[in-house]
Amino acid sequence: MNQYIDIHPRVLKAIRNNEPVVALESTIISHGMPYPQNVEMALSVEKIIENEGAVPATIAIIDGRIKVGLTPDEITKLAQLKNVLKVSKRDFGYCISKKYNGATTVSATMLVASMVGIKVFATGGIGGVHRDAQQTFDISRDLEELANENVCVVCAGAKSILDLNLTLEYLETKGVEIIGYQTDELPAFYTRESGLHVDYQLDTPEEVAKLIHVKWSLGLKGGIVVANPISKLYSMDKSIIDQEIEKALLLAKENNIKGKEITPFLLSKIKALTEGKSLDANIQLVYNNAKLAAQIAVCYEKLWLNFHALSFDIIYLLW
Repeated sequence: MNQYIDIHPRVLKAIRNNEPVVALESTIISHGMPYPQNVEMALSVEKIIENEGAVPATIAIIDGRIKVGLTPDEITKLAQLKNVLKVSKRDFGYCISKKYNGATTVSATMLVASMVGIKVFATGGIGGVHRDAQQTFDISRDLEELANENVCVVCAGAKSILDLNLTLEYLETKGVEIIGYQTDELPAFYTRESGLHVDYQLDTPEEVAKLIHVKWSLGLKGGIVVANPISKLYSMDKSIIDQEIEKALLLAKENNIKGKEITPFLLSKIKALTEGKSLDANIQLVYNNAKLAAQIAVCYEKLWLNFHALSFDIIYLLW
């Protein structure tokens, strides 16, 4: 294993024994939610995954070490620390060499998950092509890692602060399937509706697991996006959230907020503009995604084990 990576014993055991594991990002802890809701959310997500029969593996950088699977104390530390670096691919070398603390983005979490052999990852929403990207060239690294790493990402679609149509076009070019879970419409993070269609609709964890197993068994490289709509109970009205996003975007422009700071700034402003309703929705959609991701991971490992057992039997018979 890589000399800069520490894998929690429970996670390492699960990986070695081909047991289901679900990776979790950490920017949602340090940059996505305030304390103490971030700790409560992170611990609850891990519990949801455990209850579905999988092992949670929250990924972060603590004192210059990549951690795959955090202890409750490490989660609390990350949630309370100030000046935690938001780590994407370009930031690993700097963060680790300086022995800093870092929270992994969707793209960075995918990279680490791929390094250690975790195939399923749950998050809130993926990044994508930002609005006005034709002028700014602001495109999330998430999309490149989705094209390159064999990881299934369960999310509530792309964040609604983005240009969702261009995000879909970009992923199509990269050959990344967008699977709508029990829907043919792309969910837009806080809301179930976007007006845009996904590539395919699948309705059970077993169907999703079979698709990703077939894709990777064929040697086709790249991730899969499973777009899982927020539950109707917590979904926000599309017209209202769109209005608040436009206000937040205007504030970002007025304050010259760019690059990696834009997403946390917008989410924070939207939370204030919606009087906290967006934060409640964010937490609930993460729970929803964690549960589905665990179910997919369980089904995928069963398929993987059955496939390899059958392959072994065939080889034995031929021999």
